[in-house]
Amino acid sequence: MTAAAEKDLFDITFIGAGPVALYGMYYAGLRLMKSKVIDMLGEVGGGLTALYPEKYIYDMAGFPAIFAKDLVKVMYEQACLYPQTFCMEEKVTGLEHLDDGTIKITSNKGQHWTKTVVICAGLGSYTPRKFDILNLEKYEGNGVYYFVNPIDNFINKNVLIVGGGDAAFDYSMMLEKVAKSVTHIHRNSMFTAHEHTIEKVMNSSVTMKYPFWEIKEIQGNGGVEKVTLHQTKTDEELTLDIEAIVLSIGFITDLGPITDWGLELEKDTIVVDSRMRTNVKGVFAAGDIVAYDGKLKLISLGCGEVAIAVNNAKHDIDPKAKISPGHSTDKHVLALRKIAKQKQKGDQVAKT
Repeated sequence: MTAAAEKDLFDITFIGAGPVALYGMYYAGLRLMKSKVIDMLGEVGGGLTALYPEKYIYDMAGFPAIFAKDLVKVMYEQACLYPQTFCMEEKVTGLEHLDDGTIKITSNKGQHWTKTVVICAGLGSYTPRKFDILNLEKYEGNGVYYFVNPIDNFINKNVLIVGGGDAAFDYSMMLEKVAKSVTHIHRNSMFTAHEHTIEKVMNSSVTMKYPFWEIKEIQGNGGVEKVTLHQTKTDEELTLDIEAIVLSIGFITDLGPITDWGLELEKDTIVVDSRMRTNVKGVFAAGDIVAYDGKLKLISLGCGEVAIAVNNAKHDIDPKAKISPGHSTDKHVLALRKIAKQKQKGDQVAKT
């Protein structure tokens, strides 16, 4: 008997418990696969939970707009339609192929055995980019923020948003409803946010100042009280009463130990083929962490990618199983769901 056979062997293990992995777990249940997720955070949802739970998500089919925390809630409930194992507050450090073809995953808490792996680690670990502003650090958490979490920090305050991407514009739309005022600045003439989001902010009460506007100085006794802005082209300066600043200018990402697993990488992403296979046998990837021609970083697209990964992992485990099981309304799939739900009644959802 092999070492893997003596342990609790799973069909598929997801690294990262964000929305893409949650949908992958649900889809694995459809295929009657025994699945597990490992995540270093204490709650499921990845960045949606940890960074911006009260930010609206606009790119999920069926939801014109939904708070990130609410999307995580329904996706977790969907995943738990089938018995699942969640290993939270556990950081994966190693991945090794055993002689019997199974995979051993090592973490800071122990070891896991699995037949296949799907990496859904988002951007990996990431830290916010910062401006070179005098005394910035002393105001961090006392008026300077990188995420709107919780939203209570901004109620009835004069808020300054910095950035030109989707997150920055989403924050402006979100905070306009609760803040005393919102001023939004950007150093460039072009934005990277979705056009409709930009249009909504432009037509709101948010004061937009662009291009060439930057923060020159932050003032305050213990917290942010005033901010001096500088227009770098005209040399104009403007001092505003500001009590909260959101710096949304991107992240510095780090894949951490993933870079040591023999995977083909492209900058800070994992290269996959059309079946979401990496160059390492039995290891798939989906979501923001993957790279291929035409890739778009959308949650909805990540859900499609992880479904492809799960179906191909199922075929790898059992070559007789079809890669495409058919539509979810097919009778045989509904029968599988009925079996799984009956099994769930007798099983307790494992949480370690």
